[in-house]
Amino acid sequence: MKHRLYIDEVGNASLQSSHDPLHRYLSLTALIMEIKHVSEYLHPKLEELKKKYFSKHHPDDPIILHRKELVNANYPFQELRDSNVRISFEKDVLDLIETADYKIITVVIDKKEQLKKYKVWQYDPYHYSLMILLERYYLYLSANNIMGDVFAESRGGRDDRRLKKSFRRLYDEGTNKIPEIKSRITSCEIKIKPKSSNIAGLQLADLIAHPSFKSTYCRRNNQPLPDNFGGQIAEILEKTKYRRKPGVGDPLGRIWGWGRIWLP
Repeated sequence: MKHRLYIDEVGNASLQSSHDPLHRYLSLTALIMEIKHVSEYLHPKLEELKKKYFSKHHPDDPIILHRKELVNANYPFQELRDSNVRISFEKDVLDLIETADYKIITVVIDKKEQLKKYKVWQYDPYHYSLMILLERYYLYLSANNIMGDVFAESRGGRDDRRLKKSFRRLYDEGTNKIPEIKSRITSCEIKIKPKSSNIAGLQLADLIAHPSFKSTYCRRNNQPLPDNFGGQIAEILEKTKYRRKPGVGDPLGRIWGWGRIWLP
């Protein structure tokens, strides 16, 4: 029962942009799913969704679901400019997000606060967040006595090389808290591919990453969830999809530190 961690990011890792309100935060969302479930359920469902709504979709040249283009109904998603089509499409997406079997972990780092707190130690925000994700992923795998690997979206040549190097170091050396991370990870190499490769897990991660970031920000600041499609996604994630501490008590309270991590 091998699992896979699919990673998607919101924002950028540059510390130089930390004082810009639009670029202050970096968020990594990781979707954990059994590989068999990807092939038997998620991939067929996504392809069925594309075929149903988008005329440009073809097996030889598949459409890749990407949240920003979907929201703006840009080509090849121009069918969503019809409000009735959009309502039906969003309902089907919500159904898929709710019925698919997975857990998520979202890490948000406030780069401005990181610079304030750490005057000398300024670890790359992306790699710092990756380390936290891998620790939580290890704990999830260990608690369920399963194994897994890691899959991330390509960010380009130099960034991909640095990511591979960072992942390999974490795999080989572990972290201060969890030195034995590799005992639950099946490969010393992180898998990296662009969304154009039609990776179902990366596409689902892309659909939920921004709503998860926004809802995490809202909960952190005692604000209500957004009253939009993203807010509806966030409600589903809070209800059943975030990794959470077992036991009784406030369901949202049990998400913090488990399925939601705020740094520093």
